[in-house]
Amino acid sequence: MAWNVRVDTQLCQGSGMCAGTVPEVFVLDGERARVRSDGTEPDERVLDAADICPALAITVHDGNTVIGPRRD
Repeated sequence: MAWNVRVDTQLCQGSGMCAGTVPEVFVLDGERARVRSDGTEPDERVLDAADICPALAITVHDGNTVIGPRRD
């Protein structure tokens, strides 16, 4: 099952860390990041991108469950 990855453009600071971590999933579009397409194949790097986002603007959903960013 594909993950649904979202970037909250109100929170995004455009650091580019997500695009640098998983360029096939994220792209900088002007001053904000966005997801390249709907439905992302499960990939640990996507969770890493959500974890390292300085604005916590990325959420990763597996069905109805939010799986990223991961909390310690």
